Amino acid sequence: MISHARQNPQEQPDIAPPADDYIAPAPRVSVQAFCETAETGAAVRSAGEDRRLGKAHLSVQMGGVAAAIEAYRTVPTPNVIILETEGRSDILAGLDQLATVCDAGTRVVVIGSDNDVAPYRELVRRGVSDYVVGPVDTLDVVRSICGLFSASEAITVGRIIAIVGAKGGVGSSTVAHNVAWAIARDVALDSVVIDLDLAFGTAGLDYNQDPLQGIANAVFSPDRLDTAVMERLLAKCTDHLSLLSAPASLERVYDFGDDAFDSIFDTLRMTTPCIVLDVPHQWSGWTKRALVGADDILIVAEPDLANLRNTKNMLNILKASRPNDRPPLYCLNQVGMPKRPEITAREFAKTIESQPIAAIPFDSRMFGAAANNGQMIAEINAKHRTTEMFLQIAQRLTGRGETKKPRASFLSPIIKKLRAKTAGGS
Repeated sequence: MISHARQNPQEQPDIAPPADDYIAPAPRVSVQAFCETAETGAAVRSAGEDRRLGKAHLSVQMGGVAAAIEAYRTVPTPNVIILETEGRSDILAGLDQLATVCDAGTRVVVIGSDNDVAPYRELVRRGVSDYVVGPVDTLDVVRSICGLFSASEAITVGRIIAIVGAKGGVGSSTVAHNVAWAIARDVALDSVVIDLDLAFGTAGLDYNQDPLQGIANAVFSPDRLDTAVMERLLAKCTDHLSLLSAPASLERVYDFGDDAFDSIFDTLRMTTPCIVLDVPHQWSGWTKRALVGADDILIVAEPDLANLRNTKNMLNILKASRPNDRPPLYCLNQVGMPKRPEITAREFAKTIESQPIAAIPFDSRMFGAAANNGQMIAEINAKHRTTEMFLQIAQRLTGRGETKKPRASFLSPIIKKLRAKTAGGS
């Protein structure tokens, strides 16, 4: 049998969500598409190169429903079948025939057109998991395939935010830790900070934590990882914020393969709404993979020439590697350092061709006190403008604003006086 649909007709949106909406990555699945037009075939092939389908094995054939029926007479069906129909009246009959050769648990996505004569209710009855009105683009295909699993499995799929410095020593770790604090405290999302600088990481110091276990235990024992093991490795910083700390030890070297951290990220995604990666300033296979695979990226830069060059290079390569995602963001840090020649924010933005989302001022006294005391800037001075900047960055990266209090009615003062008078009379 083909799997049951995940939507009903009334829930079908007339307009697709915006291109920068959050799409959770698909698990390791096989997907086979049977297209009728070259345009749809090209869109599906392009989707196969998207980072969110990086674990999926996707193939494309032409011929539509008829080709699918013929193909599966002798071979098992994949996890997902994508069928394109050009509005012909035989789609229902074709689905009936496909059901006779389709393995249990296979999900079916139909790409139709405005001319389809088959009502959506009938498609649902025959087990269609999703229906997309063509013509489709790359993101439509990505969203449909990923949506099958993020919606149907009823599990939390966390958003990964990667924060990295354009150059060493620019304070990207400090920004990452304070932004994560704001996400957990002010945006009220359960979050985990992962310190990926195993040799020199400072997250444990910044959060005043000294856990015995952390990221090293996870990365060197990937076969034993599950949600229970991961929970034991996390250090609790606040009610909503946990830390997967770095050992900050030089007793061994930390050379990793490209996919060394994949199982850690995948495990945490299942239980944690927001994961903040503190990525060290280095360019290796695994750091590039972590950045490309993140849902959102923030580059932290100081206002000088080397940072300008590096920021531009990083933005260019990451944009090219993530053509269907929101472009990476950047912020300026330590702006206004005394006696240091600086490139202005306007000049920086002109060269980068985009504005920084924040320009964090240099304040050695406050940041030094926070670092030495193992505190966040918000704990040192909750009303400082830098604290507000970290909150704004957190809101921008998560796509969530502050919870606004309901606006009071213009009658509120009168009602308040009447209530007070009534209470006094009684």
